Amino acid sequence: MRIALVGYGRMGKMLQSLIYESSDTLSAIIDPYVNDEAVTTGTLSDEALGKADVAIDFSSPDSIMQNIAFYTEHSIPAVIGTTGWNEKERYVKEDTEEKGGKLIASGNFSIGVSVFLKLAEKAGEIINNIPSYDVSISEIHHRGKADAPSGTALMAAEKLLKTVGRKKALQIGNPDGRITEDRINVSSVRIGSVPGIHTILIDSSADTIEITHTARSREGFAEGALRAARWLVSKPAGFYTMDDFVSDLLGGI
Repeated sequence: MRIALVGYGRMGKMLQSLIYESSDTLSAIIDPYVNDEAVTTGTLSDEALGKADVAIDFSSPDSIMQNIAFYTEHSIPAVIGTTGWNEKERYVKEDTEEKGGKLIASGNFSIGVSVFLKLAEKAGEIINNIPSYDVSISEIHHRGKADAPSGTALMAAEKLLKTVGRKKALQIGNPDGRITEDRINVSSVRIGSVPGIHTILIDSSADTIEITHTARSREGFAEGALRAARWLVSKPAGFYTMDDFVSDLLGGI
């Protein structure tokens, strides 16, 4: 499989290493902001992507909508790992399906995170029937992370909103005072070089339950994105999520 990398930051470099160690081929590295001899071009174009079977995009929120439009218009399967555009996902899904594009998008391609999100959904279903439990989400990442809260934290929050009927909205960030009982607090900490820690806290007056995923490195994110790319190229046109990919991987669970 021939892969074009769009974005040559930490994730791009990790993917480059994994591709070199695999049977796949790196056909292009595209990044307008990085001055590195490994970068083949700074512009998305037919020439740059013409030899690629799939693009893996870890670029930036500023360029991602333009990039997605290019992939769809040019029928290039694409794995979208760039975050910070969640509010536009519905539009992207509709446009991709209408124009026959092929995308899989996720705020986190780690297989372990996918298991964490499955647990979030199941936990929500359980505490939905036990009103004495409240729930919150916290996440910790390195100081250089561009968005807050993380895409993974928002995905976990959406799982809980869907399954805990008494919760109606998210409280993003540290509140100035009390928050209402129908909100889920989603908080962020930025420090050092932490790859990522996400915790679902389920609390009552009697006890506390924690579900935590701790990333030891970015390798798990990159491996998941590479596996998702191999999965995507064999699928029909459409807009896919990590749920679709992991459901196949886990045999429909």
